Amino acid sequence: MSHAREAFGLQILQNSHPDIRRLKRNSADAELHGNKFWKSSLVLMDYLREYPPEQGVRILELGCGWGLGGIYCAKHFDAHVIGLDADDSVFPFLDCHAEINGVEVDTVQMRFEDITTEQLTGFDMVIGADICFWDSLVDPVKALIERAIEAEVDRVVITDPGRPTFRSVADDISEAWEAVYTDWDVPEPYNQWGLVLDL
Repeated sequence: MSHAREAFGLQILQNSHPDIRRLKRNSADAELHGNKFWKSSLVLMDYLREYPPEQGVRILELGCGWGLGGIYCAKHFDAHVIGLDADDSVFPFLDCHAEINGVEVDTVQMRFEDITTEQLTGFDMVIGADICFWDSLVDPVKALIERAIEAEVDRVVITDPGRPTFRSVADDISEAWEAVYTDWDVPEPYNQWGLVLDL
C-alpha cells in the first residue's frame, strides 16, 4: 500500500497518504494533538504482544487519537473496543484505520474527568498511549486510573515516551497499588523506547 507502513500486523497510513491528507483538509484541526500517529502506540502494541489480554475482552482506549492501540487489540485479540477522545475531529482518522485493518471500533467523545466509575464497570481493560502530555492532565489521568481500580477493571496499561507528567502519575500509582512500572524497548525495525504502567 502506497504511503503506508506495516507495524504489528496493522496498516498505518503515513501523513503523505491521500486519505490522511484529505482528512486533514476536511476536518477541523485537532485540538489535543490527535491529528498524528503517536509512537508510544508502538510501545503499547509491542508490550501487549508480549503480555496479551484475554481474547474477546472489552477495552476502553483513552485519548485514542488514531486508535491504533485499540485497533491492534480488536484485530489480534478479538477485543470489543471503544475509543474515547475529548476531540471528535480525530474519529475520522480512527475510522479510516479501522476500515483498512478490517475491524470495527466504536467511539465516544468525552474528557477524562467525565468518565464515571459506573461507566468503567463496563470494561475489562483500559489502555492508553501518550495521554499525559500536559501538567493539567496529571490529576485527571491519576484519578481516572483510581476510578478504574474502584470499578474493578481487570487491567490498565498506559505507555508514554517518558515525560515527567507521566512519571508523576506512574510513580504515585505504582506506590499505592500493585503495578508493573518499567521501561520498554521496541526492537528493529521500530527502534522505539518508552515507559509502561501495567496494573
